[in-house]
Amino acid sequence: MFFDRVVVDISAGKGGNGVIAWRREKYIPKGGPCGGNGGNGGSVILEADIQLSSLEWFRNRRILKAENGVQGGANCRKGRNGQDLVLKVPCGTLVKDTQTGEVLYDLKENGQKVVLCKGGKGGRGNDSFKTPTNRAPNICTEGLKGEACEIEFELKLIADVGLVGYPNAGKSTLISTLTYLRVKIAPYPFTTLHPNIGYIQLPDYKRIFIADIPGIIENAHENRGLGFEFLRHIERTKLLLFVLDASGIDGRNPSDDYRVLRQELEAYNPELLERPFLVILNKIDALESEEHIKQFRSDYTLPSNVLFEISATEKLGLAELKEAIVEQVSSLDSEE
Repeated sequence: MFFDRVVVDISAGKGGNGVIAWRREKYIPKGGPCGGNGGNGGSVILEADIQLSSLEWFRNRRILKAENGVQGGANCRKGRNGQDLVLKVPCGTLVKDTQTGEVLYDLKENGQKVVLCKGGKGGRGNDSFKTPTNRAPNICTEGLKGEACEIEFELKLIADVGLVGYPNAGKSTLISTLTYLRVKIAPYPFTTLHPNIGYIQLPDYKRIFIADIPGIIENAHENRGLGFEFLRHIERTKLLLFVLDASGIDGRNPSDDYRVLRQELEAYNPELLERPFLVILNKIDALESEEHIKQFRSDYTLPSNVLFEISATEKLGLAELKEAIVEQVSSLDSEE
């Protein structure tokens, strides 16, 4: 299952208590104090892992706690420190405060680590309190409690290209042919229920990642269909691909679909419309596609390097589209 948002209670370990102990060896009168200090509690550390794609590990783990420190012992023995709890999350995970909604951390890079909750400090044994004027202290201190918080993990996939379109526009078929990613494809709306991500590998072994999100329909900002539940996954993309159905299925036409998609993106985040984009007229092998393509070209005058006519199932026009995607992403990378 795909989880991209979860709330968890996290707490670091408590420090171990210090102890009161006395030396009682034979032939050593008035041996003095020998109580050791307690160990420090374990901390909770977040680590970004590129191998993970969702927050599924946290599905049944909503309360997480690091190990407590061990109390000290006699003969000035210090207690063992508690083991740190390392939580691995996918790259692109936002860490938010559930009370204020503030973004605390943004884990983008593989291997990036942050200490979310620091473990409590261990208590002091009576040996640490001895002084020249107080040779027999009879006191010790308890370990301090570790930090605790309730946080929200929100995943925003990191991809170079994001596919946007209506249900059944052919986005899943397109990403499966471009990236050889196995996804569920069926002739009914909302086949894609969670984001899919694949990649195009270049000759120099660099990869261009493409994210496919569930379909958007009109008034999605009013929570129709799947709403904006997954649109956060294209917020980090550099290039948008509007995939339009040119076959005219269900009485729709690509001109209206393109207008509605842009309106819904603007309602969600107006900055998305300022990004570079390509428009793809899919299913040109259908009988009524030619009429709808002419209508779209008359409604929108887009340059030839932005508008592409393809058939994902018949693999028509994919070479030119793939070349344009690589060129656009490479130029954006060089500008960065």
